[in-house]
Amino acid sequence: MPKDTRNPAAAPPAGGSGAAPAPHLPAALPISVNGKPYFHEGDPAMPLLWFLRDSLRLTGSKYGCDNGQCGACNVLLDGKAVRACSLPMSAAANHAVTTIEGIGATNLHPVQQAWIEADAIQCGYCQSGQIIAAIDLLKRKPRPAEDDIAAIGNVCRCGSQPQIRRAIARAAELLQGGKK
Repeated sequence: MPKDTRNPAAAPPAGGSGAAPAPHLPAALPISVNGKPYFHEGDPAMPLLWFLRDSLRLTGSKYGCDNGQCGACNVLLDGKAVRACSLPMSAAANHAVTTIEGIGATNLHPVQQAWIEADAIQCGYCQSGQIIAAIDLLKRKPRPAEDDIAAIGNVCRCGSQPQIRRAIARAAELLQGGKK
């Protein structure tokens, strides 16, 4: 199992001691997650999703399709939505990752508030990825058209897309300072 350390001051482990040569260990990959520094000392090809879920125990990003199609695993990488199931740790290194746990950690984000107002959650499995995608969209297009919202492409198996679309439109209003 890959070893990950939470202490940014800790150096990667020394190769070994004794007569046997030390096994080759990959260099520790630095990554910021929700504003905290971490290192990944395992396989650089490991998907970011497994580092978040298995090593850091941040389970809000969900495992859905394993091929980047459904969006349940969305996280923000330097503020842009990416599919964590298909992003290797080597590509995430030296970047800032924000998971659903880092969104609205102290106060509800306007997108989260809009989700509540629109009653957008049914089973909830896709919701963290949907919220991340909405945040990304609203950063790029503060006043998105219905086509922009429909183009997000996250899968909701419960069929709550109409509520999700209303929530995104409401979040755009909230971010513009608008009242209902």
